[in-house]
Amino acid sequence: MIGQSADAVRENGPKRTVTGTLVKVLLHSRTDRGMSLEPFASRCVRVGEVHELVTTDQRDTAAGARIDRVGFLGFAEIAAAGVLDRGDEVYVGEHRVGTVLGFDACHFPNHYNVLIAAEHLLTGEKLDLRPELPVRFAPAPAGF
Repeated sequence: MIGQSADAVRENGPKRTVTGTLVKVLLHSRTDRGMSLEPFASRCVRVGEVHELVTTDQRDTAAGARIDRVGFLGFAEIAAAGVLDRGDEVYVGEHRVGTVLGFDACHFPNHYNVLIAAEHLLTGEKLDLRPELPVRFAPAPAGF
């Protein structure tokens, strides 16, 4: 996929929903974060891994796109391994937060920042999140 637009190649085919549990709530947002979008439309996640959930109102999916406007939801532990794809719907508790935009690997291999496209910057505080809420990444709707 290197040298191609992230939109040019998209993984497809049926898959399971990836589930997890919120283990830490984050309360802040930033407009100067400087995350960098990885050139991958999907990432595999394993049972027991912990990844950070970050919302953004930015929509650029080009490899290396700078993501500055972010809201931090928290960290989720993966309970059912699988593949996270761009476009997957993200739920925390009963909240539909948005869809997977992509991934920032500035802290990898410790964890990925899973970037979630949302209408507005959302934080754990704004959604009144709490530890132990279920998290799920449901397959993207048909035609995404």
